Amino acid sequence: MNPSRMPVPSSLDARLAALRKEVRRIERSGAAGDDGRPCLAFGILDVDERLAGGGLAHGLHEAAPAGPGLHDECAATLFLAALAARFAIEAGAGGQVLWAQSRRDLFAPGLAGAGLTPDRLLYADCRNDEEVLAVMEEGARHGSLAAMVGEVGRVAMAAARRLQLAAEEGGGAALLLRRWRRTDADPLVQPSPALTRWRIACAPSAPLPFPGIGRARWQVSLVRQRGGPPHHWLLEAPDAEARLALPARSVDRPDQADRAQRRAA
Repeated sequence: MNPSRMPVPSSLDARLAALRKEVRRIERSGAAGDDGRPCLAFGILDVDERLAGGGLAHGLHEAAPAGPGLHDECAATLFLAALAARFAIEAGAGGQVLWAQSRRDLFAPGLAGAGLTPDRLLYADCRNDEEVLAVMEEGARHGSLAAMVGEVGRVAMAAARRLQLAAEEGGGAALLLRRWRRTDADPLVQPSPALTRWRIACAPSAPLPFPGIGRARWQVSLVRQRGGPPHHWLLEAPDAEARLALPARSVDRPDQADRAQRRAA
């Protein structure tokens, strides 16, 4: 064949080839941490060993209350606050968290009690869900933030995918609090490109030997993760160092002791 007569690829062919390359790159990212990206461990063996990659990779993660009630919504908020605080602590002294919201209902002392102290926190007041996502994407692309937290209801797949890619490229964690906008609309029913998706519900505290309320407990369900199966745990709410914990009775179980021995070995 005469080389001068070989067909020249059209601009459409070039664009399709670029799109296919991008899709393959996204597919290769696979499970959290399987491409060498650092992962943030919970520090709880029973949780970390069930997470693909051993922890949470930089990228998009979602959490939602188990129901529309205020108690579950507070639990989900504090769950993400603790995760954001751990990402900030991992980033070092200058680790900062951006919290984008469309309604001012955060209680700063409560966030500090979960480890997210005011010196690490920046607020962005937004008008709607779309603006929250746009602010988070801009913060992710900047690359200087340890984590971005955003409170939203519905999320378009295209916007969520842009946020996931921006967080991966910027080296931060994008944490979406999926609020219930209607009592009959589960926010996690929609598909999502998130690396992990969580559902948080309040559980009864352990009884104390004296009048009072024990450390809060949550039913924490990992409803979806890339590269791994779902799972659920009963966990104690975070302390001021952003550390969640297994209830003491779970730590004392033989299977937990076996895991601890394996880790020590």
